[in-house]
Amino acid sequence: MSTRAVVIGGGLAGMLAAAALSSCFDEVVVLERDVLPAGAELRRGVPQAKHAHLLLSGGARVIDALVPGFLARVYAEGAHELNAPGDLVAMTTAGWMPRRSGTQFLVGASRPLIDWVARDLVTRDPRVHVRDESPVTELIGDAKRVRGVHGPDGVIEADLVVDAAGRGTRAPKWLAELGAGDVRTEVIDSGVAYATRIFQAPAAARRDFPVITMQADSRGEGPGRGGAVQPIEGGRWIVTVSGTRGGEPPTTVDGYTDFVRSGPRHPILGELIEHAEPLTEVCASRSTANQRHRYDEVELPEGFVALGDSVAAFNPVYGHGMSVAAHGAHVLRSVLAAGGSTRQAQRSICGIGVGAWEMAAGQDVHFPGVRGASPTRRDLARRAFVDRMNRTAVSRKRVYDAMVGAFMLAKPMSSLMAPGVLLDVLRGPIDPPLTEPPLTADERRRAGL
Repeated sequence: MSTRAVVIGGGLAGMLAAAALSSCFDEVVVLERDVLPAGAELRRGVPQAKHAHLLLSGGARVIDALVPGFLARVYAEGAHELNAPGDLVAMTTAGWMPRRSGTQFLVGASRPLIDWVARDLVTRDPRVHVRDESPVTELIGDAKRVRGVHGPDGVIEADLVVDAAGRGTRAPKWLAELGAGDVRTEVIDSGVAYATRIFQAPAAARRDFPVITMQADSRGEGPGRGGAVQPIEGGRWIVTVSGTRGGEPPTTVDGYTDFVRSGPRHPILGELIEHAEPLTEVCASRSTANQRHRYDEVELPEGFVALGDSVAAFNPVYGHGMSVAAHGAHVLRSVLAAGGSTRQAQRSICGIGVGAWEMAAGQDVHFPGVRGASPTRRDLARRAFVDRMNRTAVSRKRVYDAMVGAFMLAKPMSSLMAPGVLLDVLRGPIDPPLTEPPLTADERRRAGL
């Protein structure tokens, strides 16, 4: 008797879920409500795709395991392989971090390219069938088991339904209608807004140029502001700036340009775009709240699993969404292959996102005007520890390496609590933080600075 899995959502999380399930089911049907483009193009259902997306090594390696050949293909399409932290010019709350060669990496590519390469490779599997313009309207089943979905052509029966619909998921409502109980939702919303423009990089800086990123700082009285320049395919830079509630970047060309020059914490972004050719208008987004559906608190029906942004969606500035989705798909395959239940898989998937949630929500809760929660004593203590860790990492390699590994989701967040790391944090910094971005003389010359 043949088996079938249905995946709701044809974005990156949905494609990774399909790749994970294709070895466990005879047929995997992916239902996507939007029209899927034929190449690396933007689509309506992924508005955040217009902004900078860094694929972290911890997620990239997992994607490459789920979708063999993914990294080779994305690099062949022009993506950049960037060493971390060697090719990362990063300003934390402690100041600019030093650059030294590391064992992690970043993939510098546009989100449409990442999505397209994954979809193209996954759909070569004859067991995977993608239907776009196919919205799902409800789950079929009861409080004990989900048995399928109601799609555009009626009921589609399934042995497993995976919700990978993203931030707009309706699964909590559908589960309640089945009598499965109410799924509690947590939201931490700093009100951060994004504005992005794509530029053609100066000819000499189209390859071997670092990512430059500035983390917003919640320690001042006003809104937090940050930004990033990310090299992507086609010799381009995607330049995204952000501001929390009350300090949102303008969406006009002139307003955006003024914000880039003066809004973030250092003028380097404005200096860089002075020598780059704008290719697009300004794109804006406000869909940035940290949102988590607490599937770990309810007894879900068998035959249903949620992953990716459908479980936990993070402020995109932290760059964890794609990688958490990849880890979730990998865990789903591992649990099912070992004969585990979908409830076991869901608990494991929820656990994967805890560290990323605490990192993102634990930072955003401190910004003025945050909605959904106020900083607790634990939040304040955590921020004080993170501040000291950031200051220490500038001059203590063991701390810096631990931070990079955890941030890249290549190592568990618990690695930050290793005895040697904690000892170095207690000892504190040796040197003061850098006051200027650590670009090399050659990088400055090639960028026209």
